[in-house]
Amino acid sequence: MLPTSSSSSSSSSSSKQILFISTLIILWYSSNIGVLLLNKFLLSNYGFKYPIFLTMCHMSASAILSYISIVFLKVVPFQKIKSRSQFLRIATLSVVFCGSVVGGNISLRYLPVSFNQAVGATTPFFTALFAYLMTFKREAWITYGALVPVVAGVVIASGGEPSFHLYGFIMCISATAARAFKSVLQGVLLSSEGEKLNSMNLLLYMSPMAVVVLLPAALVMEPDVLDATLSLGSKHRFMWLLLFVNSTMAYSANLTNFLVTKNTSALTLQVLGNAKGAVAVVISILLFRNPVTFIGIAGYSVTVMGVVAYGEAKRRYK
Repeated sequence: MLPTSSSSSSSSSSSKQILFISTLIILWYSSNIGVLLLNKFLLSNYGFKYPIFLTMCHMSASAILSYISIVFLKVVPFQKIKSRSQFLRIATLSVVFCGSVVGGNISLRYLPVSFNQAVGATTPFFTALFAYLMTFKREAWITYGALVPVVAGVVIASGGEPSFHLYGFIMCISATAARAFKSVLQGVLLSSEGEKLNSMNLLLYMSPMAVVVLLPAALVMEPDVLDATLSLGSKHRFMWLLLFVNSTMAYSANLTNFLVTKNTSALTLQVLGNAKGAVAVVISILLFRNPVTFIGIAGYSVTVMGVVAYGEAKRRYK
């Protein structure tokens, strides 16, 4: 009877783990896709044309909620900054991170979510490029070969995108490059064992630094943002609720990303990330009814297949 009881207990534990991970993935997808679609709605369809201020709202929510999660809820152990040089490194990462998020939000004003996601899928290309330029880290030639369809797909999608906007495209490419640069820079700047921070503690320190950078930038580059926000808030009763939900989702996307990474493998995360982009594209097309062409869909498909091939090549030739 004992083996049966042990087997039953093990099966129950396994089922609970599967349920827990499945719930995390659903929350991760919901947060990521939700904040992306709400950003698009606010910036393009709602008349709230202030991407820098919107990013500042995201960072403010991340700073407050990170503090609550780490200090009070103890989701992860609190890690202190140990030196002035480490502080400066984190500040550098924060500025680059700001650039990537602001650039992405600006691009959403001009580009449909589907094309934004297609361009964003080229992140592995820029990551490989910056890794080589900054650390001279080389991959196998077949790995670099897998990046060809990643870039080619975006070129094809650009030619078939009816809502193509050059400035939006430049900002989207810049945001994607900045995101990749930040990931490589993070590995370089926080490489010593004593200075490594988990992603949640890193977000705890980066968020308030980002707010300090974004506040003056918003006041200078978006001088009428406060009046316009108050005006929109008085006209649309759900304005403040949308901003609150949007900012909370931005933090939730980071938190669930960390938890999914912690509870699954890097390969699983990459596969889920690719699928998430495709789901976001389909939902955005259904919601915003932006026109799509066969060439655009084909281009995005080529890019996604290239990303999958790149991930597989990196795994095999590591």
